[in-house]
Amino acid sequence: MNQVMEVLMKRRSVRAYEERKVSAEVRAEILKATLRAPTAGNLMLYSILDITDQQVKDKLAVTCDHQPFIARAPMVWVFLADYQRWYDYFLASGVEELCARRGLALEKPSESDLFLACCDAMIAAQNAVIAAESFGLGSCYIGDIMEQYETHRDLLDLPPYVFPIGMVVFGYPTQQQKDRELTSRFDEKFIVFENKYRRLGGSDFDEMFASRQLPKGRAMEGIENIGQAAYVNKFGADFSIEMRRSVREMLKAWSG
Repeated sequence: MNQVMEVLMKRRSVRAYEERKVSAEVRAEILKATLRAPTAGNLMLYSILDITDQQVKDKLAVTCDHQPFIARAPMVWVFLADYQRWYDYFLASGVEELCARRGLALEKPSESDLFLACCDAMIAAQNAVIAAESFGLGSCYIGDIMEQYETHRDLLDLPPYVFPIGMVVFGYPTQQQKDRELTSRFDEKFIVFENKYRRLGGSDFDEMFASRQLPKGRAMEGIENIGQAAYVNKFGADFSIEMRRSVREMLKAWSG
């Protein structure tokens, strides 16, 4: 197995870190790799917030579904889907006047532009994650940054065409984190299809989830299978409901 494959196959989410700072040299190398990520049309439709203010970290640990390890992480990056930079440049470049001369309406960023910017941002985030792994740093994606749009907009001073699509926290993993077993993944036959999509049915699901165990806890009382557990813990949970509300509000601001 080559070194790149080894890093990819051994990567896991890390939520407990040694009390050890990330050096400026390592941070710079990770950032260098991040900025080389594939990007649509070489537009780089993303920005990165390097959160160094402990008070902001503390706030994010609360607003992102109450996860204290965020505040303890030595490096916290928020990845922004960002079309504001290009839209501002269009205006500064006289595009509005160009459109008027040609009898055209000035196009503003729409939902498709948001999706493209989200792709750019998350591709860059994954470059950062893998680069960090190569330096012995663990990481954890925080999707909860999409919640509480109004709060995060104000906290991070985000203009209309910028949305925090993901946050990644980095740190050197504790020994317990290093020794944790890797989580399982679904077999490729349930994920990879040739040429056309295939919807899965009852027997597929029976095989797909055969090796997974039901989570324990009071919330799991009366739960009969993994599907019900996933709904209660994830899809139907309060944080998911808030995330949907938050993204709807963001879309109004983006396309308004």
